[in-house]
Amino acid sequence: MTVVRRTPDAHDFPTRSYDLVKEFVVALIVVAVLTTVLAAVFSSPDEKPITLSGWARQAPNDVVATAAGELAGTTTSAEYGPPYNNAASGQVLGPVELQKWAGVRIPVDSANDLVLTPLRGVGGDQELTSALATWSSASASQQQEWAATYADALAAAPDGNPAAVRASAAFGPVPVLTAKFLQLARSGGLEGALDAHGNFYQGDATRGLLLLSDGAYLEDQARARNLGGDQWGMMNETGNYPGQPWMWLYTFWYQVKPFSTSDNADAQVWALMMVLTLALTLVPFIPGIRSIPRWVGLHRLIWRDYYRRPGRST
Repeated sequence: MTVVRRTPDAHDFPTRSYDLVKEFVVALIVVAVLTTVLAAVFSSPDEKPITLSGWARQAPNDVVATAAGELAGTTTSAEYGPPYNNAASGQVLGPVELQKWAGVRIPVDSANDLVLTPLRGVGGDQELTSALATWSSASASQQQEWAATYADALAAAPDGNPAAVRASAAFGPVPVLTAKFLQLARSGGLEGALDAHGNFYQGDATRGLLLLSDGAYLEDQARARNLGGDQWGMMNETGNYPGQPWMWLYTFWYQVKPFSTSDNADAQVWALMMVLTLALTLVPFIPGIRSIPRWVGLHRLIWRDYYRRPGRST
């Protein structure tokens, strides 16, 4: 009988048997228990949602000023550009107008969709009906003049208080429209009127969020909780809780020039991150850079037992 001896291969590794399924189940149970216990003890510092009715109760002057701005066409959403309107070019990257390329996909007329249409749904108010009729019968330039004049008067009043603004024919029906708008918001009816627009399930909060973000209240609440863009808000939780640490690289660029002072920071940071991501993906194919781990030799420290054996030098 011939006995064949197998020559030990230079690349043989020591082996041991273990139960992979048992190891997986134990790890799963440990992680599940730790996750449940830590979530119960620390939880997430979730804040109560900001609603339009809450906004009206907490900052009524801001609601009135925002409504006047929507009618005047001077709010952020009115001047934003695509995907809501064609009022601006939006974010650009060199000669490439990214937002214009995408086009207007969610058309929003800030004055009509955010203010006038909800008010038209209010019935049984003769004063409001008369104010809406006066507004509708005026020219676009007259409407804009009324609203802009009233918005300026509110800005000059103490704390933007409408009660401190002296009545004037130069405001047209705008004071009545904004006052009724505040009443609608306080009643809770504004949220439903905006969210129900063209949506059977009333789950599209786009218009409500646009309206809320056009005011100062939402940003004030965010900054009070360290969630502003220049406060590394994208990777923060409310209060002193850490948020998403993996977003630090993206958020970092918003804190340094030229991005921190650029109107096109969103597009620029996105482009930079795409370049960095592509560079990271191509590391194994870039001569010199791909050899850095071998030159550093950290792998030899981690696998020191293996490299102590004869013939292991790389």
